[in-house]
Amino acid sequence: MAEHEHVPHVRVAVIGSGFGGLGAAVRLRREGVTDFVVLERAGAVGGTWRDNSYPGCACDVPSHLYSFSFAPNPDWPRTFSGQEHIRAYLEHVTDVFRLRPHIRFDSEVKLMTWDAERLHWSIETSSGSLTADVVVSATGPLSDPRIPDIPGLDSFPGKVFHSARWDHEYDLRGKRVALIGTGASAIQIVPSIQPDVAKLTLFQRTPPWVMPRVDRPISGFERGLHRALPFTTQLRRGLLWGIRELQVQAFTKHPDELGFVERLAKRNMARAIKDPALRAKLTPDYRIGCKRILLSSSYYPALTQPNVDVVASGLTEVRGSTLVAVDGTEAEVDTIIFGTGFHVTDMPIAERVVGADGRTLAEAWKDGMAALRGATAAGFPNWMTIIGPNTGLGNSSMILMIESQLNYMADYLRQLNVLGGRVAFDARPRAIDAWNHTVQERMKRTVWNTGGCTSWYLDARGRNTTIWPGTTSEFRGATRRVDLAEYEVLRGTGAAEPGRGSEETKLGVGA
Repeated sequence: MAEHEHVPHVRVAVIGSGFGGLGAAVRLRREGVTDFVVLERAGAVGGTWRDNSYPGCACDVPSHLYSFSFAPNPDWPRTFSGQEHIRAYLEHVTDVFRLRPHIRFDSEVKLMTWDAERLHWSIETSSGSLTADVVVSATGPLSDPRIPDIPGLDSFPGKVFHSARWDHEYDLRGKRVALIGTGASAIQIVPSIQPDVAKLTLFQRTPPWVMPRVDRPISGFERGLHRALPFTTQLRRGLLWGIRELQVQAFTKHPDELGFVERLAKRNMARAIKDPALRAKLTPDYRIGCKRILLSSSYYPALTQPNVDVVASGLTEVRGSTLVAVDGTEAEVDTIIFGTGFHVTDMPIAERVVGADGRTLAEAWKDGMAALRGATAAGFPNWMTIIGPNTGLGNSSMILMIESQLNYMADYLRQLNVLGGRVAFDARPRAIDAWNHTVQERMKRTVWNTGGCTSWYLDARGRNTTIWPGTTSEFRGATRRVDLAEYEVLRGTGAAEPGRGSEETKLGVGA
């Protein structure tokens, strides 16, 4: 943008309108900050729960735990909610907290550049430009689908799409369908489409551990009770949270204790899969919990149907309509559906964030993602992320982690206000190194690092930059307050209108 071009300026720009972005918007309003905008690339709120609308899409965390503590929903229809119910909940939150005036739809962020002279971010979007004192990136790790580079895929004559970009206009009835991948999406898609397709070939690179999904409708009596006595909703949420907090040690400190859960999972498989050869294909060779434990009571039964074939090998090549697996198995198909996950450890948004030294966040993270308390990165002042590095969970609700990061965001803004004037915080490299060292040392004994699997939790170097190796209560304690000793304080000098300024000075707070 031109040097003197007038562009809108806001105190805070939030990127994305999923759980993280909407939660940030609500928290900003509750903190008295109304000068903010939510930049959303799509035409509606919802994030992951807007984009993932494939058949059978649902959450594997209980409904009352997978919702904001400040916006309890007494009317969840099932113990595990479907995509349509979660998306409706997010629309409801948007309306109840009057967030729509702050949301700029169809505004994909193309570039964010730190202006070291004016101490603000210059943001270019598909709908125009603006500047912001603070950027809160809530794009989420499950937002950009990953499709593997398969030789010959471009020449496939049939239909190809990713589970997160489901083509609802395309009729699968009577088609020969290949589903690539066996993650959380795939095990929901398989039983949903199996009755309709002529043939379903599942390309399984690694079998998942699958436990029964104990799902049921929530009765009218229960919902009425929750509406009449709101504390019962909080009690239910608290019980669900407590159970998962107690489970954490088995994942983080004593993976051997998960052997009992493995036996339950094998028993679950044996009840549904009578064919020994198929059972052998579906039995994992790694410790349960190393990859996310999947929940389904219909996945295994669907795999036993005569129109389903499980190929215990990954897809390696496409020759016309013929798909070829690593083990040489071939399958003629009309449709390819990729359930191959997302860009998690290499988030595309990182390529669009340019910091103080002219490097992109992707360049800064080329050796692996690392952020102070999962939120801030050195060289990127007044920029923070929600669901950042090592904030993911393997057994509980991400909403708990999001709310902890919102606490951190709120105190970050309070500290900026206390110092007054044009001021910015830049995370100290040594503070990030110390935090990341502690996290990675704790990670060494977890099931995610010792369980013998290769998961999407690991980056290209084999480092786990995704999961938090502790309880959600520990993380909440670690993000309750901003420690200024972990930051360099940048101050602008001279009088300036909002969003404008002159040279910056550096104050070594807590050096």
